Amino acid sequence: MKIGVPKEIKTHEYRVGLTPGAVREYVAAGHSVLVETNAGTGIGATNDNYRRAGATILESARDLLLLDLLAGAFE
Repeated sequence: MKIGVPKEIKTHEYRVGLTPGAVREYVAAGHSVLVETNAGTGIGATNDNYRRAGATILESARDLLLLDLLAGAFE
């Protein structure tokens, strides 16, 4: 399964759909995780943290639209 993690755009929204630790678990289970660049900034997670966990970093959320699952911080 391809899982996408967009950067949250709401003002004062610091959450992220998946932490690097969660990404590591999904990748270990055989899934692909694609993370929008700087999605984890609000929690102190860098693009490199996500890369080391096995994610692919994308420049735009537009690239996430056709994936199997979108993980976000929804209200």
